[in-house]
Amino acid sequence: MSIRKLWDRHSHSPALFIVFFVFMALLPTLLDLGKAAGGGIAWLDMLNKIGISAALALSLNLILGQTGLFHMGHTAFFAVGAYATAILNTLYGWPVFHTLPVAGLLAALAGLAVALPIIRLRGDYLLIVTVGIVEIVRIALTNNIFDLTGGANGIYGISRPVIFGMVFNTPKLQYYLIWAFTAFSVFFFYRLEHSRFGRALCFIKADEIAAAGCGINVALCKLTAFTLGACFAGMAGTLYAANIRTIEPSSFNFYESVILFAIVILGGAGSIAGVLLGSFLLIGLQDLFRDFQSARMLFFGSAMVAMMIFRPQGLIPRQGGPKLACEIPLLPAPEQLEDASKGDVSDGKKDGGRDAFPA
Repeated sequence: MSIRKLWDRHSHSPALFIVFFVFMALLPTLLDLGKAAGGGIAWLDMLNKIGISAALALSLNLILGQTGLFHMGHTAFFAVGAYATAILNTLYGWPVFHTLPVAGLLAALAGLAVALPIIRLRGDYLLIVTVGIVEIVRIALTNNIFDLTGGANGIYGISRPVIFGMVFNTPKLQYYLIWAFTAFSVFFFYRLEHSRFGRALCFIKADEIAAAGCGINVALCKLTAFTLGACFAGMAGTLYAANIRTIEPSSFNFYESVILFAIVILGGAGSIAGVLLGSFLLIGLQDLFRDFQSARMLFFGSAMVAMMIFRPQGLIPRQGGPKLACEIPLLPAPEQLEDASKGDVSDGKKDGGRDAFPA
């Protein structure tokens, strides 16, 4: 068996995720021992960006990768969570950590409100509508809606998270907080993927009409996936606001939505491991190529074209997802029908004398 097939088969193993997060937990210590430039602060800042983007992309993966909804407005829910935290913290004095569930709830409600009228749209139509949502939210934030968002200047002075008296005021502590949330997101979405609801989403993505014919409430499943993805995007917004402490509408533009979309597609739609790898590649390379800012989009465009030609399923494709719909028999096999037609039902008795056709 080739190395590529072995990698595709075992890249979704829970043990591999455990090894990955153990390595991520040890990484700050390794940077300190390696005496990285600046004490590793620049590397930690980059890893913090990757962690937030990975958590955000995992929430989009539920909608785009597992359910098959072409959604490019995920940054809007990210903005709702970030601004909810900023407003509650700076204007009302809420601790940042206490705003986390509120930000998730508000983002989930926003996702539900957006999804209700558009959930029956498909393909390009849904994609165009969600692109418009990002611009609507950005313009509303820029116009200082309800005199709360600070207009184009945004909101600054957001405090650091405090958990059990510990203030997360250094890049290293922020790193552990962000990647702990990312690890929780991986665990949650992995369990969800292998649940009954996750299998229903897989079936919907493979064949929506067949899924509805098997009794799956397609609209409800889509709404649930959309709302749940928006909730996790809002909580990722809380971590983002607490990490940079200043937010403004330009941080939640269409470009960020494109990057998120590219992370899921390049990594492998529906693949949790692929999303993690895509986050490291796109966000990490984006930071490394900051001196070539004018050529970044050329690089990303070339990477997308190359992936669609040479590996359209993504770097780490999802294993076993599309096969699920094929494994569910919608009708009896032809040989079963033939055997049934030859069966002796003249006396109306089968299965040990019981009536085959009870009154």
